[in-house]
Amino acid sequence: MSKYDFKKIEQKWQKEWEKARVFHAADKSDKPKYYDLVMYPYPSGAIHMGHVRNYAIGDVIARYKKMKGSHVLHPIGYDAFGLPAENAAIENKIHPAEWTEKCIKRMTSQVKGLGISYDWSREVNTSHEDYYKWTQWMFLLMFKRGLAYRKKGIINWCPKCETVLANEQAIQGLCWRCDSKVEEKELEQWYLKITAYADRLLEAIDGLTGWPENVKVMQRNWIGKSHGTNITFEIEGSDKVLKVFTTRPDTLFGATYMVLAPEHPYVKELTSKGQEKEIKKYIEKVKHETEHEREIKLSKEGVFTGAFAINPANNEKIPIWIADYVLAEYGTGAVMAVPAHDQRDFEFAKANSLPIKVVIQDPRLKTQDLKTMKEAFVDEGIMINSGKFDGMKSSDAIKAITDWLAEKKVGSRETQYKLRDWLISRQRYWGAPIPIIYCKKCGIVPVPEKDLPVKLPKDVKLTGKGESPLAGSKSFVNTKCPKCSGQAKRETDTMDTFICSSWYFFRYTDPKNSKEPFDKKKAAYWMPVDQYIGGVEHAILHLLYSRFFTKVLKDAGYSPADEPFTNLLTQGMVIKDGAKMSKSKGNVVDPDAIIEKYGADTARLFILFASPPERELEWSDKGVEGCYRFLNRVWRLVTENPVTRNPQPVTRNKKIEQTTHKTIKSVTEDIERFSFNTAIAKLMEMTNKLYEYKNQEIGHGSWVMGHLLLMLSPFAPHLAEELWHILGNKTFILNEPWPGYDPKLVEEEELTIVVQVNGRLRDTVTVPSDAKEEEIKQKALASEKIKKFTGGKKPAKIIYVPQKIVNVVVEGKG
Repeated sequence: MSKYDFKKIEQKWQKEWEKARVFHAADKSDKPKYYDLVMYPYPSGAIHMGHVRNYAIGDVIARYKKMKGSHVLHPIGYDAFGLPAENAAIENKIHPAEWTEKCIKRMTSQVKGLGISYDWSREVNTSHEDYYKWTQWMFLLMFKRGLAYRKKGIINWCPKCETVLANEQAIQGLCWRCDSKVEEKELEQWYLKITAYADRLLEAIDGLTGWPENVKVMQRNWIGKSHGTNITFEIEGSDKVLKVFTTRPDTLFGATYMVLAPEHPYVKELTSKGQEKEIKKYIEKVKHETEHEREIKLSKEGVFTGAFAINPANNEKIPIWIADYVLAEYGTGAVMAVPAHDQRDFEFAKANSLPIKVVIQDPRLKTQDLKTMKEAFVDEGIMINSGKFDGMKSSDAIKAITDWLAEKKVGSRETQYKLRDWLISRQRYWGAPIPIIYCKKCGIVPVPEKDLPVKLPKDVKLTGKGESPLAGSKSFVNTKCPKCSGQAKRETDTMDTFICSSWYFFRYTDPKNSKEPFDKKKAAYWMPVDQYIGGVEHAILHLLYSRFFTKVLKDAGYSPADEPFTNLLTQGMVIKDGAKMSKSKGNVVDPDAIIEKYGADTARLFILFASPPERELEWSDKGVEGCYRFLNRVWRLVTENPVTRNPQPVTRNKKIEQTTHKTIKSVTEDIERFSFNTAIAKLMEMTNKLYEYKNQEIGHGSWVMGHLLLMLSPFAPHLAEELWHILGNKTFILNEPWPGYDPKLVEEEELTIVVQVNGRLRDTVTVPSDAKEEEIKQKALASEKIKKFTGGKKPAKIIYVPQKIVNVVVEGKG
């Protein structure tokens, strides 16, 4: 037969599959539905092997589920808005839309060349008007439900470029483009009130039984629900008060100073004349630090305001400082500092010669000497120096002190969250315009739904400098108020691209709908997604936002599901030269080069065989070659075997039958638990076994070969399809049922029993699988090796571990 011509085979079957619409998913079926989804890609210009891994995992699941009898939806699209396209457009002097379309065209060609079973009729592009019209509709839904609002917020600002920077553009406090020091600036922006769903998002995590535990932990931590106490501190010489939230009210008597965020609204008012210069200098310095940098650094710097607060527990005056480790957006922007029982406060107090007062005794020590104290004591202990609460366990004092403060009307129980409302405004061009109009008479007016989409204007200059690019388009900005028909102006910010990806899985259920974002009946049929696949780097924000959107749509009567994704698989990164494969690292392996040399099936097989999907995968050229050799072996096994020329049943070969049934069982179980690497290994073992009979008539004609190909088809579909037809089959292999196995034929006919003498391995014996205990013992004793070690002595006793071990115990021997 001819050689394995992978180029010809792969092009042939990709055309045949497309022509026959094999991967098309109708919106109804008698079969159980299965929605299989990989996270859609950003159109960066080309895919790399990290993408291939994601798509190959999803494709194995889709093909397997279809063969197992499910009606599968397996769609794809592009997350096409975003800053990289805008930056590339500025750099290359090309419109972002044109740049994006070029990238999509190339990536689509590459993905199709892999033979992935996507239903391309459902393709979405988030930068097309027929998609972002409904992204704007989603914003208006949030607005109507009181979940979209405008307020002032802190942004990163480059004074030289005169532009807002995303967090990832403020690198170590410097502008990514010009290396100027980044400042923090207040700007009026739009937010979504995700905090209104904090409890529901948190409580539902326990029900996500198909999600990895580490992802659920990350979601819980990001929401960050904590129960604590609000405490009011009076300010000396002022009618104002400071409120703090703490989970440790038991340490209140040990509060020796207070710290405010540099942005706290009281700072200017509280600063004494002698401290004004120093405070101003420090605030200017903090402006150049990003919120992320302030969170992670262990700052010991701060400035005394010159003002004092009154500790409500003991009426002691304590100094009020400002420091960058307190953030305005978290809690109340003020903290009570208890250096003896908080490590961060301890280090700050030591560095700034502030008092430290122990109020919880370490039960392991008689006394705690402040001079020798090297770190804060943060565990449970006994209350001391705390008035009437002395002698109590600190855990009991939390409730007691909170009740006491409530009686004094200076405290109350409070639940707070780390989660903050979602800032969605972006001062960029390449995104969905926010559908809001500002009228001097009517105020903030939402764009009527009939006027959607608010289209991106073409007459915009992209420079990367100054305010939002949309503000420079008079034709866009100037409009009529929908309420009073007076002169008005449009919002010139665009939306965070996370908005686009927070509902795209709904659009796949009805991608051509021009009257609504999706038909409720179609969504009810397909949602929720049965299996979602993507990188762990999206474990927090994208998944949290998608869950939020789904719950809002559920409440509004549009979603049948309260959660979007039933099962989640987070695949590991592809590593090359010790770093994540990415363009910025310069270590990308081009799939086109692999496909050109070895074929798409080899690329797919290697990426699945080299590592379990949830772990990192180290790239190996040798591993690719090994997978290519295996596929060639399968090709020769089928095309050069007499069974191909004589498909009629011949003499049964029970050994081969048993191997086939065992492999079916193992591969099925491995795919079910996503252990694709071990499934492929089992297919390699079966192939090796069949090679022992290569030049013989294999029992049941082409039955064995056919079953090998059926199991191989999710991993190497082109090769499997070609060989399936060479065996004389007329149907597409994807439309065939997954093979079943005979439980009787997977049982072992023989057992290998380990024989020990006095606990040490001395021999093994083979016995029938149904052999009785006495028969196994006698065979063990009859072994010449065992006789040698027992010296012919009668055993003191024989210990038998069923179907595994016989241990012969002999005194003075072994």
